[in-house]
Amino acid sequence: MHSEEIEIRTGSVEVVYDLGAECDRFLRSAGARDGLLNVWVPHATAGLAIIETGAGSDDDLLAALRDLLPADDRWRHRHGSPGHGRDHVLPAFVPPYATIPVLGGELALGTWQSVCLVDTNVDNPVRRVRLSFLPG
Repeated sequence: MHSEEIEIRTGSVEVVYDLGAECDRFLRSAGARDGLLNVWVPHATAGLAIIETGAGSDDDLLAALRDLLPADDRWRHRHGSPGHGRDHVLPAFVPPYATIPVLGGELALGTWQSVCLVDTNVDNPVRRVRLSFLPG
């Protein structure tokens, strides 16, 4: 298995960050052909989604998460920014892992699909993402 941890700067705003370029670079460096790419976010307040980006779906996802998990004082987990407890619930809805087939060295995604880091935690501007290629 070939594995690497990368650092992504998400800043201090909620973000859906497209990891496509990082995944492609990693697969090239691994000499990947056929197999599986596992993407893992070792954080208690971030997740991964396979979603269309650039046409509004990424903003719609953040809006839906704000509706589902409001940043208010209802959360028992209360350190950090107001409503930060919701960020700790996020991975139950947007899991911190994704596994994608790799065929001929490329992600076997649908036409509009992208692998994205979902980060609503404005208190943590830097995230780690582990990419692991398992050859078939």
